[in-house]
Amino acid sequence: MAGSALSRVPDVQIDGDGVFKYVLVRVSGAGAPAKDVVRGHAWAEYHADLFERTAEELAPHGLSCECLGGGRMSHRPEERKIHVYGYSVGFGRADHAVTTEKLKAEYPDYEITWADEGY
Repeated sequence: MAGSALSRVPDVQIDGDGVFKYVLVRVSGAGAPAKDVVRGHAWAEYHADLFERTAEELAPHGLSCECLGGGRMSHRPEERKIHVYGYSVGFGRADHAVTTEKLKAEYPDYEITWADEGY
């Protein structure tokens, strides 16, 4: 059950444009290998808001979440660019290289870059 639920969890859910916080979350379920997902939205005042909503949405499906870190994104669809940077005060810096690979799979025609600098 959890394996099937896990396979239906989108790898990436981010806002269509703008600058916003994001978290890298490891989602796991009984009997299935874990997978990392990216969640980023401008409505979140704190990285914890993103993580908590993700965990609340997935818990009813038997899935658990662990926050691997956070940062920020600048999504410029008119230029087909996403830049990943910064860190979360509460969760630490996400592995931006992992985040970037997830984004490249979701946005194959975009230029996607990352840097550890900035907040």
